[in-house]
Amino acid sequence: MDKKNALRAGAVMAGTTLMMLLMTSPALALTRDDGDDPGQGISLAETLGVFVVLPVVLFLAIAGLVMVGDKSRKQQQG
Repeated sequence: MDKKNALRAGAVMAGTTLMMLLMTSPALALTRDDGDDPGQGISLAETLGVFVVLPVVLFLAIAGLVMVGDKSRKQQQG
């Protein structure tokens, strides 16, 4: 890649990063909105269960179903 393309790619990446940072600033706000009524927080175990264990189990279940379907199709062809 020549120098001109490298500079162009760097400028595009810098611009994209800057725009993403500017767009996410409201998400980092610490002030509450009117009518905001947050509930109770969840424990570490609940967090891990929802965001780690549950997706892994769902992935394995879907992968297992796909593999079972694929094996049955191969047996019919053979």
